[in-house]
Amino acid sequence: MNTTIVVSILVLYFAVLLAIAFWTSRNADSHAFFSGSKQSTWYLVAFGMIGTSLSGVTFISVPGSVGANAWHYYQLVIGFFIGYFVVAYVLLPLYYKYNLTSIYRYLEYRLGFTAYQWGAGFFILSRTLGATVRLYLVINVLQLFVFDELGIPFAASTVLIMTMIVLYTLKGGVKTIVWTDTLQTTFMLLALVVCIVAIQQSMGLDWSHMWSDLNKNALTDVWQTDHLKKDYFLKHIIGGAFITITMTGLDQEMMQKNISVKTLKDAQKNMVIFSFTLLIVNALFLLLGGFLFVYAASNGWDYAPDDLFPGIVRDHLPQGIFIIFIIGLISALFPSVDGAITALTASFCIDVLGFHRKEGFTEEKQTKWRQWVHLSFAVLFTLLVFFFKWKNDKSIVDLIFIIASYTYGPLLGLFAFGILTKRKVADRLIPFICILAPVLCYVIDKYAVNWLGGYQFGNEILILNGGLTFGMLWFTSKKTLEEHETSAVR
Repeated sequence: MNTTIVVSILVLYFAVLLAIAFWTSRNADSHAFFSGSKQSTWYLVAFGMIGTSLSGVTFISVPGSVGANAWHYYQLVIGFFIGYFVVAYVLLPLYYKYNLTSIYRYLEYRLGFTAYQWGAGFFILSRTLGATVRLYLVINVLQLFVFDELGIPFAASTVLIMTMIVLYTLKGGVKTIVWTDTLQTTFMLLALVVCIVAIQQSMGLDWSHMWSDLNKNALTDVWQTDHLKKDYFLKHIIGGAFITITMTGLDQEMMQKNISVKTLKDAQKNMVIFSFTLLIVNALFLLLGGFLFVYAASNGWDYAPDDLFPGIVRDHLPQGIFIIFIIGLISALFPSVDGAITALTASFCIDVLGFHRKEGFTEEKQTKWRQWVHLSFAVLFTLLVFFFKWKNDKSIVDLIFIIASYTYGPLLGLFAFGILTKRKVADRLIPFICILAPVLCYVIDKYAVNWLGGYQFGNEILILNGGLTFGMLWFTSKKTLEEHETSAVR
């Protein structure tokens, strides 16, 4: 590989991001950083969200999973699709009604300050762990295929990437992220399409023969009909819908760009179009995975699932395709990290420091605190990546993902209780309930095979988590005056 070309492309790529950051952050104040001054263009937000939703882990792992699981992942994607309509027509109207900058302030308005604090706290915990795991996994790939050949050690490459992200997000915030995510989504999708075409041409088969080979190897099967399996289709579809509701609709990172659009109607339009686009993009990733598997099998190549895509592109395709792949991988990495660090900064400043509820936070003071918080999260991200590298244990990564998904269960329960009931919660019991629900889910999940005749929990553990939170809130809550009056009329 020509290292000079790779370095030149990386420098040019970063220069473009800095130029966008400079252009979008002119005269940017804290309001612009947190909400984009409510002036974001809906179709740019819709397009950029593709890159945010499809992280670098998806870029590598979804194609690599096709050999073992065919297109079963698409069941989950169908669930995602359904969930986006709930976000568009249930949650977004709430956020616009209250004119929220931090979506967790809804919990304060409806359930009280304790619910608000715990909701924001679960988001900060979950997004910090989830984003750093994604960062760690993708830096590992870049280290293996790029930085090692350039003689750059892992620690230096991690610091370099985090520095780049901080430099173009520190000042502009959401206003910058909307534009950089749009650019990076373009590069990611370009790399995806180019790699599909390059593999097809390398195999020397037309598209009909390629599709026939996929069918012969049972690589296009979508439905899992064994209800005991984790990827049973109803588990995936229902679980996928709730994953979207929680990890998009109840996630400050995903919502901050949506609520930066001027009107609710445009924000809903953005969400609906994005949901249809994601169906197509995920199908392309799965198609790529099938092509990769057939290509490797026909030549007797043996790659681990997560090494299949980068390995074939590096070892068996022209150098130019590999460079495009690297640009696509970087473009998949940045949106999942730059948006996270910006959202965490916004949530910490608004929800923890109290920019909007405490006196004395002048614009100058807000800017100073915001930048220190932003830099602190960058340092925390870097230290966690070093920790994962030091442990070098994939089970740690899996555990972090499980913990991250469990933290959305209490959020689901809190928001559902606020939206679906008019009852008054017992403030002092909320911390106990928000901790107990995930603990009970862990115990149930661990012993489900023995207790439930071989049943394995999949993504529906999130629903159980939210349901337990909702149930405990219900049994410890009281009727409001309005509910008492309604009961008396009946």
